[in-house]
Amino acid sequence: MFRRVVRASKFRHVFGQALKNDQCYDDIRVSRVTWDSSFCAVNPKFVAIIIEASGGGAFLVLPLNKSGRIDKAYPTVCGHTGPVLDIDWCPHNDQVIASGSEDCTVMVWQIPENGLVTGLSEPVVALEGHSKRVGIITWHPTARNVLLSAGE
Repeated sequence: MFRRVVRASKFRHVFGQALKNDQCYDDIRVSRVTWDSSFCAVNPKFVAIIIEASGGGAFLVLPLNKSGRIDKAYPTVCGHTGPVLDIDWCPHNDQVIASGSEDCTVMVWQIPENGLVTGLSEPVVALEGHSKRVGIITWHPTARNVLLSAGE
């Protein structure tokens, strides 16, 4: 005789509730590049999202208090000639973000205090030296100005 057994779990009847549209981000063209990345990074002031862009790579930097529909003409951070694969905020400065790309470069960007008003295309520093695409970017959690980048 076969007896069906349901696994006991106290979370079996827990369901989530979707947020309203004005509390979500809408109409963002998230990148479709096949790379093992989260495609976003968050700090206490901003959220950065890697997006589809023609003619190279780009990402959006949105203030956390801005939500709802994002205009297609919203300013982006674009300076790479290939798709952006990873981004990471500096843990010591909420205005500094680093990006790695298929164009074998790492770029460090300074975001204005109130967020982007116009597009940003000039990085603070462009780090070149990788022979293959840069897929992993991460800042050292305790040492200032120490950035790790790794490629294939």
